[in-house]
Parts: sequence; structure tokens; C-alpha cells
Amino acid sequence: MPKGESLGEFEHLVLLAILRLGADAYGMRVRREIAERTGRDAAIGAVYSTLDRLADKGLVVSTVGDPTPERGGRAKRSFRLTGAGADAVNRARRDLANMLEGLVFPNPGRAR
Repeated sequence: MPKGESLGEFEHLVLLAILRLGADAYGMRVRREIAERTGRDAAIGAVYSTLDRLADKGLVVSTVGDPTPERGGRAKRSFRLTGAGADAVNRARRDLANMLEGLVFPNPGRAR
């Protein structure tokens, strides 16, 4: 695989959050999903810069909805995975499974 095609850890989390959220995948919801599932409190700026980077890589696309009064007249930008994004998630899952295969993990409660 050429350099730069591998997903970073946070990129992987963002893509998985988008998959989980479906049509409701917009910046704040992605941030909340990651926080709820991992305990990781990412800055919203980090989420949006990652979403932009994933879009630049062709792994996600976005659509902008209509402005709403409850959002102060701002439009909501929703994201979804492209075929390349789904391939990247599957490749990362497969790579991780291959690396974990056959490993024996030490008991974390035992003294060393």
C-alpha cells in the first residue's frame, strides 16, 4: 500500500462514527459519538480538520442542509463514507485483525 493511504487512529474513529451515525453524521454528533464510545474528548476543531482531510483523501463526502433557526440560521453539514472510505475502514480492520492474530496478552493485574 502506498504511503499516506493508511488511516491514522483518529481518522479511523471518525470514519467509524460516521458509519454508526448514518444520516445524522455531522461534526458535533461525530464528536459526541467518539466521546461516548471511547471516553476521548476531542476538540471540535480536530473533528472538523479530520473530516476535511478525509474529504480531501476522497474517503468521505459532505452535503449541506438548509439553514435552521435553532442553529442560528446556519446550515448543517452532514458526512457519509464513499466507496473508498468503506474500503479504507475494511482494510484497517483487516490489518488490525492480522496483527492481533496469535498474540497472547499478559494479564494486566499480575505483577511484572
